[in-house]
Amino acid sequence: MKQLFIKKLEPAKNCTLAEAAHLLEKQTVTNQIDTINWPAFSYKPQITFRIGHTGSEIWLKFYVAEKHIRAVETRTNGEVHKDSCVEFFISPDGENYYNFEFSCIGVTHLAFGPGRGNRRFVDPAIVEKIEIESTLGKENFDTKSGKFEWEMMIRIPLSCFQFSKISSLNGLKATANFYKCADGTPEPHFVTWNPVKTENPDYHQPEFFGKIQFE
Repeated sequence: MKQLFIKKLEPAKNCTLAEAAHLLEKQTVTNQIDTINWPAFSYKPQITFRIGHTGSEIWLKFYVAEKHIRAVETRTNGEVHKDSCVEFFISPDGENYYNFEFSCIGVTHLAFGPGRGNRRFVDPAIVEKIEIESTLGKENFDTKSGKFEWEMMIRIPLSCFQFSKISSLNGLKATANFYKCADGTPEPHFVTWNPVKTENPDYHQPEFFGKIQFE
């Protein structure tokens, strides 16, 4: 099981998203999302991420290089997993987990519950407080094939943990996994940070989350 230490960052007051990205790049290390668990889906884009926190926000930046990009979904809590998508699943209590899913243009799906079949959506008004900037912009588009590199900076406020009583991230121990997928592209792929030992692709497997520790 992988383990990840999430450094606490000390931003200036009213720090912009660009300033947050700069601080994250200066003070944190990159982590690989590079595990292929299912041989039937062997295509592996290049994916790394950085993560840090401020006590009241999680800062997350993904770096992706892939052959196909797709950004069709425009609805909050829609089917973003069919698009070029990066994901962060986190269980703060060992019983339930949040699935943060972000398409390559920043459309977000966020729900909570103990497993795949029992999810509650986080209120879209809360989801829309997540700040996201993608180098691919915000306009939706259909599948494009070639060579693409894109980056996405994400700032997640504590209020997104709508169904949990978390007053601060300081010292929080949790479990999590990080993923890349794109079910609707010509080369569907399911790449994970911590290995997932199921017969078929399934990210809703908290038993295969790695350990994370917030400073």
